Amino acid sequence: MSDTSPLLSDVPFVVFDLETSGSAPSTGAGVTEIGAVKVLGGEVIGEFQSFVNPGHYLSDFITSLTGITDQMLASAPTIDQVLPTFIDFVGVSSSTVLVAHNAPFDMSFMKAAATSHSYLWPEYKVIDTARVARYVLDRDEVPNCRLSTLAPFFGSATSPNHRALDDARATVDVLHGIFERLGSHNVTTLDQLLQFKRKRPRRPLD
Repeated sequence: MSDTSPLLSDVPFVVFDLETSGSAPSTGAGVTEIGAVKVLGGEVIGEFQSFVNPGHYLSDFITSLTGITDQMLASAPTIDQVLPTFIDFVGVSSSTVLVAHNAPFDMSFMKAAATSHSYLWPEYKVIDTARVARYVLDRDEVPNCRLSTLAPFFGSATSPNHRALDDARATVDVLHGIFERLGSHNVTTLDQLLQFKRKRPRRPLD
């Protein structure tokens, strides 16, 4: 482990969330909204939000879930227009770390969009708050590690509502709540966080 790894308090994190028109890029689904919050040392230093026109109509289910309508997206930029602006907001991959709740989902859409529009996606380090939460929380504390469960558990002022910026803000509070727990596991640097795993003790059989 590198002794030069920065302290978590010195790392700019960009916590982001996507709303999409479906469950996976492979099904033809696209991004409909991006929300992101940049934090450093526990403080919010910037926010980003944009609707994205996916190039197709939304299902009634998606509109009911997110509140996003075709009319809201009609004049929105397409993902190839939004990607450069978002990447510029995030910053360089050598210093900024991306954070998302259930990160593989969000990252799959961003990487698919970059590939389909011939953008070189920066090799950002990525933290998945759902994964780390499973390591720092015990089963008797929360029934699951959904964002809707963790946000109130960690006292977030924002309730997740399937809108990208609000969900990103809630994830910021979850991230900071996780950071408070990491100290007891002697995790204080970025490298330690990226490598952190905790095996839960097996419960004795009755």
